[in-house]
Amino acid sequence: MKIIATTRSLYGTSASRRLRNSGKTPGILYGGTDAPIPIEIDHNPIYHALKKEAFHASIHDLELDGKTTKVLLRDFQTHAFKQLVLHLDLQRVDPNKPVHMKAPLHFINAEISPAVKVSSAIINHVVNELNIICLPKDLPEFISVDLSTLQVGVSLHLKSLSLPAGVTTADNENLTIVTAVVPAGLVEEPTSAAATPTA
Repeated sequence: MKIIATTRSLYGTSASRRLRNSGKTPGILYGGTDAPIPIEIDHNPIYHALKKEAFHASIHDLELDGKTTKVLLRDFQTHAFKQLVLHLDLQRVDPNKPVHMKAPLHFINAEISPAVKVSSAIINHVVNELNIICLPKDLPEFISVDLSTLQVGVSLHLKSLSLPAGVTTADNENLTIVTAVVPAGLVEEPTSAAATPTA
């Protein structure tokens, strides 16, 4: 996504309030060897972009006063009850330096796993994102977690996952990702009918 911004010259609570009332969102651009730059961005495109998962884990082109810079979304604040983005933090990206990001997990094939198909287990997602390290070009929008072989009573740990090429993680390899548990009180159907007693 291309983010179009302009340099912000007014600061403070009152200035930010006036900026939001005019349909703009205040922000800050920082990182790299250049000094931080206060910026302002049209509110509505950013508001809708923040609803998309991929926006949070992607490299974006920031066009600032005619110059394009590669950036990552590092933080944002929203109003407690209004549909309003209050502030954005964008970080400059060096293509030759690794970035530390949180990548969302997408769980697939749970419905065909032995835990669910055979034992009617409940899949518990213990974590929904990982702390990853990679070069900007290798940054994944998400990481798939294949649950097709998951057995009931077994936990899937981070060391069992296949990470995308060029991606490592800062999390402990023994981190539990999912568990499969049969709900309390669930009685499995007998595998065969009991023999009928003869007289």
